[in-house]
Amino acid sequence: MAILYNLFFLLFSLLLTCILLFLLRVVLIKTGLIYIVKKKWRSIEDCFHVYQFFKVPEFNEGMQRNQLYHKVLVYLNFLTFIEDSDFTNLFTGKKPNEIVLHLDPNQIIEDDFLGAKISWINQDKTLVLKIRKVDKRRVLRPYLQHIHSVSDEFDEKKRGLKLYVNVVDYQGDRKERWRSVPFTHPSSFETIAMESDLKNKVKSDLYSFAKAKQYYHRLGRVWKRSYLLYGPSGTGKSSFIAAMANFLSYDVYDLDLSKVSDDSDLKFLLLQTTTKSLVVIEDLDRYLSEKSTAVSLPGILSFMDGILSSSCGEERIMVFTMNSKDHVDPAILRPGRIDVHIHFPLCNFTAFKTLANSYLGLKDHKLFPRVEEIFQNGASLSPAEIGELMIANRNSPSRALKTVINALQTDGDGRGALNLGLGSCENGSRKPVEEIGEPSGVFCKEGANAVKEFKKLYGFLRVKSCRKSESFDLNSRQNEG
Repeated sequence: MAILYNLFFLLFSLLLTCILLFLLRVVLIKTGLIYIVKKKWRSIEDCFHVYQFFKVPEFNEGMQRNQLYHKVLVYLNFLTFIEDSDFTNLFTGKKPNEIVLHLDPNQIIEDDFLGAKISWINQDKTLVLKIRKVDKRRVLRPYLQHIHSVSDEFDEKKRGLKLYVNVVDYQGDRKERWRSVPFTHPSSFETIAMESDLKNKVKSDLYSFAKAKQYYHRLGRVWKRSYLLYGPSGTGKSSFIAAMANFLSYDVYDLDLSKVSDDSDLKFLLLQTTTKSLVVIEDLDRYLSEKSTAVSLPGILSFMDGILSSSCGEERIMVFTMNSKDHVDPAILRPGRIDVHIHFPLCNFTAFKTLANSYLGLKDHKLFPRVEEIFQNGASLSPAEIGELMIANRNSPSRALKTVINALQTDGDGRGALNLGLGSCENGSRKPVEEIGEPSGVFCKEGANAVKEFKKLYGFLRVKSCRKSESFDLNSRQNEG
């Protein structure tokens, strides 16, 4: 009997203790006493540990800005621990409804890395790292590398992409040869009507390149890649470039060869480009055939894979566009100078259905057989032209289709198999290539007049001439592995 009584008393004591601890925890959390207890406990712990302090000043001895200071500040401002601090500063961000937290002078931020407790103290233009001496050898170097990678990632997400264009060097000093504007083109691989396997192949190639720095260096090769986009105007080459830039978060350098004075000037422009960028030369075949640039063929070849390109071309993608590569010197097209060839063909009925679904939300319509018949008879318009007619009449799908039919009959005869997003491959299969597009300011006009009005306005960077095309191919000359 005494044993049962003692057991019951023990269980009752345990239950009562648990209830009291639970109530104590609730009181501590609700009243904020928990933070006071934590602070007291940390101060007690500090008495039993030896700490080392590392200062990160805002400026170095030469009064140049310390990049590590900036990286640490970015890292700390995005830490979740900063929200648990006793005080901090609130600012509005660049985006709507964005609130940004910033460190206050003398504020202490705590971090946890690999099980080690780390503190940062924000002193006057200096950030002080406080770490236990027993943890220093184990975590200090990995922790600083972690700060570098995290801050770079945040900077990459924060920064806006830019479109650079080269200007004529009137003064001859070769300074500030690039002018930039925000790059806000909305094109993405999700908005491009491209066959899914092909789209995944392109995205995989770009993703593999972005992560392949060590792989390229192990092979003794420069970490760069080059694409050739060829096909008639209006088939989505410029939109494809924009999609590449948005996918990789790369800036775009649009290089106009007509504004380059000589081969040396071309090299200098390349020297001023930055990493994580697309270097674009559009209509390269036109410059070569018309000789409308002072740059020579050897100068272009050197630009593509010369010593300078190998020295300052790291983490860059070169993109060249052509209407046709039939009459281009094979030396330009060889592997090493051009790694990936992508052919953007003209339109067929399958492509038309893809665009009708995207622009008008139509999977089928009673006018589709009529459109198919017109395509089978060889009439065609460019994907951009048909897409613009659909946009201008998007509130009435039936009227949009009738307008396209009228335009095909009056302006699309005898131009070859134009492709509207799905091209005819040499083996007879269909592959999508064209950008779905975005609204513009062209109003609805019937038939050829609408097409002619659109031709005046269409173009991402500049209007290109239209050439006949019959096939689409994506041939990767080199495998990333």
